[in-house]
Amino acid sequence: MPSQFVSTKWLANHLSDPDVAIVDASWYLPTSGRDPHAEYLVSHVPGAVFFDIDAIADKTTPLPHMLPSPAEFAAAVGNLGISQDMTIVVYDEQGLFSAPRAWWTFRTMGARDVRILEGGGTKWRSEKRTLQSGPVERAPRRFSVRYNRDAVADFGQIRAAIADKSLQIADARPAERFRGEAPEPRPGLKGGHIPGSVNVPFTTLTDAGKLKAPEELREIFAKAGVDLGKPVATICGSGVTAATLALALETAGARHVAVYDGAWAEWGSRKDAEIA
Repeated sequence: MPSQFVSTKWLANHLSDPDVAIVDASWYLPTSGRDPHAEYLVSHVPGAVFFDIDAIADKTTPLPHMLPSPAEFAAAVGNLGISQDMTIVVYDEQGLFSAPRAWWTFRTMGARDVRILEGGGTKWRSEKRTLQSGPVERAPRRFSVRYNRDAVADFGQIRAAIADKSLQIADARPAERFRGEAPEPRPGLKGGHIPGSVNVPFTTLTDAGKLKAPEELREIFAKAGVDLGKPVATICGSGVTAATLALALETAGARHVAVYDGAWAEWGSRKDAEIA
């Protein structure tokens, strides 16, 4: 399988390539006190546009940063100067945190070639590479969406999977939240996990801002009881680190991976959701 990543050296050599779109997809937990767009304006990888997962999202639901409609997505990223046929390189400023969410979103909407900058903005900066300040404006492009329904799991599918075991469910939240011993960061949510789901904390999948090697990932999934040959749906608090888990599963060799977009923000708030 081709790598989902490009190196900082590769990106440095392709900064001015007209068919490469660089995307800063930084996002932080609401409790962090950080403003990713303000930080982007101070400095970013040259030529990078800012992809706001809270703005390019479904505004008709109270759930956080749910996928927008294909038409809304096409309009938003077209205005950023991105088409489906470009090589899209996404990164974030934590190494590997929110970039996989953008990677998953672009791929779900039909982008042909989406890569993640290995090590992210953290590695780029540590190597003292060139930075740019202020907004970047690219000429608008047309993004033709080919929506991959199989990449997205919804509440009904997850609830059905509890009964018929059609999907394995892997939860990327920290172990204490999975067990219901630590409170959820979003108010009003119940603690615990989906019955039958297994816990694979996203922090176990990375090392110093990089995804672990495929063989290490396979060992982690085997230990957690995830069968890479069977369909898996991933979940986290709001759909961000579930995408990191999906990336890790695919890197390890899984072929049928979906992200439960509603995440625990939906499951933990619904009266008709079974909780262990």
